[in-house]
Amino acid sequence: MEKLEKKQGSIIAILAMVFLFAMIAFVTNLCSPMAVILKNNFSVSESLAQVGNYGNFGAYLLMGIPAGLLIQKFGYKTTALAALVVGIVGLLVQWLSGSVGWSSGTIGFVVYLIGAFVSGLCMCMLNAVVNPMLNLLGGGGNRGNQLVQIGGVFNSAAAVCVYILMGSLIGDAATAKVSDAQPALFIALAIFIFAFVVIFFTKIQEPQQAAKAKEAKDEHSCYSFRHFKLGMLAIAVYGAVEVCPPTYIFSYLTAAKDATNPGLGMDAGYCGTLGAVYFIFMLIGRFVGGMIGGKISAKSMISTVSIAAIILTAAGMLLPETMMVKCPGIDYTHLTLVWGEIPVGIFAFLLVGLCASVMWGGIFNLATEGLGKYTAAASGAFMMMVAGFAVMIFIQAKVIDFTHNYISSFIVVLLSAVYILYYALLGSKNVNKDIPVE
Repeated sequence: MEKLEKKQGSIIAILAMVFLFAMIAFVTNLCSPMAVILKNNFSVSESLAQVGNYGNFGAYLLMGIPAGLLIQKFGYKTTALAALVVGIVGLLVQWLSGSVGWSSGTIGFVVYLIGAFVSGLCMCMLNAVVNPMLNLLGGGGNRGNQLVQIGGVFNSAAAVCVYILMGSLIGDAATAKVSDAQPALFIALAIFIFAFVVIFFTKIQEPQQAAKAKEAKDEHSCYSFRHFKLGMLAIAVYGAVEVCPPTYIFSYLTAAKDATNPGLGMDAGYCGTLGAVYFIFMLIGRFVGGMIGGKISAKSMISTVSIAAIILTAAGMLLPETMMVKCPGIDYTHLTLVWGEIPVGIFAFLLVGLCASVMWGGIFNLATEGLGKYTAAASGAFMMMVAGFAVMIFIQAKVIDFTHNYISSFIVVLLSAVYILYYALLGSKNVNKDIPVE
């Protein structure tokens, strides 16, 4: 009987963590389509338009290590509840930026940045909870990786919803305002409140935390492991592979043909659907990854998708823009499916979503494998490196502003995929097995 109750508790805990995984994607992915609004609303450059992503991901640098310490002191459930409260505050601040007469001035721009930063603190705390909990609930190894990939399926599904929703709200990119995105913010707010109630009443079996030694300070830490440090860098550059393609595909397709950074001047609603297509590919990839994750090692999985990402990104950069392919979209006026034409290179970039789908969970497992008692602290440090997402987005934006060419800027994505391949093949090997982890 006790064994049955423990199993049921584990299932409930897994469902709760998967639900939180979806929440992370919903709020995080609001920032990229919001950049299209900011460019018009505040008349700023591509690099400044991404300020929401900078604030959101930059918060990980501040909160990464504290998140790990919060888990060690208060446990996973309490940390998750605290994160949701922080997230609610962040969303309310973002709403204020377009609701009290600030929507076209410097104050509104700064308030939006503050809101994105506060939301980022929440995302960091939730990530620090979700990833190790799913890995631990799965018993580590391939099974742990499988649960992380299954959580990723729901993460991608939430991202799909965000892009479709934001595409319908933005409408004409040239006249979009921050206030146009308010329905999405209210939906996110409602989801966070619902998530708080669900987690509050869910009984979660907390994993045993390592007891604090009374003797001299431990001479080792998670930073003593080479594969963990290289994994931190891998997760930072991974941001270019996951976040940059949908972000800059959306910007490129909606930018006017005569803009400083020229694009194709396409309808934002249709392009929002294309952003959703990217995450549908991620959804498919994570679903497949969740199915086979228990049979294939994270190393093999990451190596394979990294090679595919390199090939697809190179193809997207080299294929002529005049070569077109039909891609589905939604006519929001008549609520019908439509087929539009996009450059085949853009479709290649969309396919990168299949590759990015399993990278996060795989890199996390490779980086934390064999850390034992250092895993909780490592999780916080690992989350800190998500700030690298902001760096990669900024670098690509600067390349765009410098070259005035969206397509050539994807060299940032290409080089990032090359490093991830190196990490999977060579950098992920644990060369510090002599360090005691019990």
